[in-house]
Amino acid sequence: MIRRMDAKAIIKSQFIRDVPMVAAGCAIAALGIDAFMVPNGLAAGGVTGLATIIAELGSRAGLVLPVGVQTIVFNALLLLLAYRAGGARYALRTVVGFVLLGFFTDAFAPLVAAFVPDDLMLSALWGAIISGLGYGLVFRSGANTGGSDTVAQIISRKTSLPVGSTVMAIDVAVCAASAPVFSVGNALYAALSMVIMGYVVDMVVDGGNRRRAAFIVSENYEAIAQDIMRGMNRGATLIDAHGMWSGQDRPMLFVILGKREVTILKAIVAEHDEHAIMVITDVNEAFGEGFKGLTL
Repeated sequence: MIRRMDAKAIIKSQFIRDVPMVAAGCAIAALGIDAFMVPNGLAAGGVTGLATIIAELGSRAGLVLPVGVQTIVFNALLLLLAYRAGGARYALRTVVGFVLLGFFTDAFAPLVAAFVPDDLMLSALWGAIISGLGYGLVFRSGANTGGSDTVAQIISRKTSLPVGSTVMAIDVAVCAASAPVFSVGNALYAALSMVIMGYVVDMVVDGGNRRRAAFIVSENYEAIAQDIMRGMNRGATLIDAHGMWSGQDRPMLFVILGKREVTILKAIVAEHDEHAIMVITDVNEAFGEGFKGLTL
């Protein structure tokens, strides 16, 4: 059942206050697309890549098919199919993202023609970096630009295929489809650009809030927890665990900390128990008291 749109909740949401950042991100991404990607025939996946291919085919037939308008139309059609998956807020965030991106893409196209480099390597690298920075700002602000993600959600609902793998398959297919339209070299550079863009997006979205999570199993958990709370000014959570091999209850500490604090934690644990078991893993984001606020 489709959820009703709560206008008051949307107006009060953090997303509305983040719209200027979403607009800035879309403008930056569009600049990278117009200055480096589209003019050099680099279809780096997604709806924008598909629109780049169609625009080139239209140009050869004497038709003008703006990339930005194409992305808005394609995304609007896809959103109608995927709306049930995320409800009103998902739809709003997606519409704002792809409409602004499409608008800026067509608005900037005639303005950056003089800055287009002829070197495919430079175009692939800088197109990926600038576009990735823009997309990262959009995603970090709670919006998205539709495209492959929306298609992947539709396919995943119908087939149970993983969304992440489906997105990658779609993007690779778009890059491959660009080979007969432009060239194999263009397709390979587009694929390189796609990989770099994904890395830049991840850095922008997660780079400022990446943490470490530590799981500590030790008989001296109380002393370790006290040093963590007093010496590191970090909270610690005690989790009741049970050792299957020993058959004994083994209390386990759970701690979220910054990257630079891992060495301090290791020293604290080693001081109290050299035989303790400690597992440290990456955390993309941490919300709540002492961390980033959890807002909509």
